[in-house]
Amino acid sequence: MKTIIYTMCLSFLLSTGVHAQSKAVVADSATAKQLGADERGMRRYILVILKTGPKRVPDGPDRTNMLKGHFDNMERLAKAGKLVLAGPFEDKTDWRGMFIFAVPSLEEAETLVATDPVIKSGEMVAEYHALYASAALMTVSSTHERIAPQ
Repeated sequence: MKTIIYTMCLSFLLSTGVHAQSKAVVADSATAKQLGADERGMRRYILVILKTGPKRVPDGPDRTNMLKGHFDNMERLAKAGKLVLAGPFEDKTDWRGMFIFAVPSLEEAETLVATDPVIKSGEMVAEYHALYASAALMTVSSTHERIAPQ
């Protein structure tokens, strides 16, 4: 008898769990749609690893201008909604930094990265990877603008 009751309870719990999963409701479907989220609240991105390139630009005005152009380019791409996240790596390896782009293809990410002065100069080279992560990453840039010094 205990086995029958246990089996019935287990069947009920399993069927309830499956049913609940199939009828999952997104808490904020408008935001999910705006951020490009799929049914899991995720979306596809392109992760770019920036590595030390073959040509270090020497200290001086050319290096200063290259780095200023690098930051200006990141700001432009972020304002266009293409660059979701960027930052340097703090450990001392040949991995210098990263970009996460909200674009549909590696080719589009390559085109965007090619506009960066650190790539044009040979200071850095890029490595590309498809990434599947939370669509909430799309809010990083706007949140950063609210918390960063002006």
